[in-house]
Amino acid sequence: MKFTYVAVNNKGRKYKNEMNANSKEEVIQNLEARGMKALSVTEVKLTAAQQAEEDIPFYKRDLGGNKDVHDIKISNKKLLAFMHQMALMIRSGISLSIAMEVLCDSEKDKNMMKILQEITSNLYNGITLSQSLASFKTFPEVYVNIIQTGEANGRLDTAFEKCVALLKKSMALRGKLVGAMIYPIFLLVLTVALIIVMSVVVLPSFKDLFTSFGSDLPAMTKITMGISDFLVGYGWVLLIIVIVLGVILKLLNTKYEPFKMWWATAQMQIPIIGEVLRLNQITRFANMLATLTESGVNILNSLELSRDVVSNYYVADCLDQIIEDVKIGTPINVAMSRYPKAFDTMFVSMVRVGEESGMLGDSLMKMADMYEEQANDATQRMTDAMTPLMTVIIAGVVGFVVISIVQAMFGMYDVIGA
Repeated sequence: MKFTYVAVNNKGRKYKNEMNANSKEEVIQNLEARGMKALSVTEVKLTAAQQAEEDIPFYKRDLGGNKDVHDIKISNKKLLAFMHQMALMIRSGISLSIAMEVLCDSEKDKNMMKILQEITSNLYNGITLSQSLASFKTFPEVYVNIIQTGEANGRLDTAFEKCVALLKKSMALRGKLVGAMIYPIFLLVLTVALIIVMSVVVLPSFKDLFTSFGSDLPAMTKITMGISDFLVGYGWVLLIIVIVLGVILKLLNTKYEPFKMWWATAQMQIPIIGEVLRLNQITRFANMLATLTESGVNILNSLELSRDVVSNYYVADCLDQIIEDVKIGTPINVAMSRYPKAFDTMFVSMVRVGEESGMLGDSLMKMADMYEEQANDATQRMTDAMTPLMTVIIAGVVGFVVISIVQAMFGMYDVIGA
């Protein structure tokens, strides 16, 4: 059953919220356990449809209906705000339970409110924070492990601060890569749109004009008009072919291992772009591994969690092999040195220094910062190279069409003069 309550704490502050319980007495007891006195407890009356929904076990419920709170996903911005607020409050000496209640009182987003209420309820039922977070799909395993380590060593505030720093770096790295690709993609879309508009709208009108004079069209004009005729008559076929090819490639990249490996390797061999992708993968991996090792997570678990943030299939496969080597006692740097396409000599050398000095976390953090700068520089170089390239392509398309029309018009004038 669900109850709404109004309660007051020992400082006289009022709280109004909801709680699932079997009776009003249970609600009052739970509130007293939190150091709060119930002023009013009211059972929420459910409609027949709502009651029927409540009586259905979760695993039998319609997935199209109300989503289970543990399956709700929140944005990275919300996740960052939650961790940042928790770090501040715990650093200030506020107890975990009070910190959660403060977040519940101030939260406006309905989905986040449900998650916070469920976590708060779990805490008062004796479930640890890390165990509670682990039951939600929206909290990545890596952050749960860092918080679990913080609970074990009594430095939960530091654990949340490390989560904040890690998530900020991850968001910044992704944001820079996406931001760098926006303008080239815009130019590409503009080029395609320009070709379509000129082929479907502009050129057909010139074709009628040229045909009426019966002049012999130049080769460039014939090519241009041929492309125009094809797009007007069979553009829909081309669109279907592109969609089908896209679906096939997607399925191959999802289901067929050899193709996944080939595509992942091919991406890293593309001039300029491949280096950007590789550096971004290494930076994400180094950031994650550094944070986990400094948080006290054991090295094998740290490697496995860090592997999960790598999106390139080839690099992830290399890390799988490295983890297996480390399990049988091979030093990490030796295992990494076997995969020079993924991990360059500098990275392997720094890992070796960290292992031999016993300061692997510190070495990884310095490497992460260094590779992040390299990734930013490579991303900027990619943008600088792609922008003029796309501009040249647009100019080439427009120039080809204009020249083909001008040539035909000169031929038309010759016919008129004759």
